[in-house]
Amino acid sequence: MARMQPESSWESPDNADEEFTPLTAQQVQDLRRTQPLLSVWRVVAAQMGVGLLVALASWGVSGKTSVGVSAGYGALAVVIPAALFARGLTRRMNSLHAGAAVLGFFVWEVVKIALTVAMLALATRVIDELSWPAMLVGLVVTMKVYWVALACRRVFHPQVKT
Repeated sequence: MARMQPESSWESPDNADEEFTPLTAQQVQDLRRTQPLLSVWRVVAAQMGVGLLVALASWGVSGKTSVGVSAGYGALAVVIPAALFARGLTRRMNSLHAGAAVLGFFVWEVVKIALTVAMLALATRVIDELSWPAMLVGLVVTMKVYWVALACRRVFHPQVKT
């Protein structure tokens, strides 16, 4: 019986002629300018700003303080867990191995989700006259800052000195 060869690019003789060419320092700088990294702390700060704007707008449109507080609490249910997540990831990230970094990412993501759910579950006890629609608007609009950050990467990128 003939033994089948795996069709993996690692073992393919067709790729034997390909060479890996490392980037020069100038190419790396150019790549960083065209593909900037996101700063998690700038994203969290933007979320805080958007959450404050949503809370103020909700209060202004409705004329009710409880609606503004509800929208603000919804925003806080995103911002506080996101700040904890960012702190957990940036605390010792440079000294970790790749596997530990991935595990840390998932652990902090679970903590972030659990804290968000806990804050939403406690909303009725924390806020008198809770407005669920306003709280959900604050939550959703603040969460959408992640998408804005991805679309406008240069705004959230720490400036690279050349």
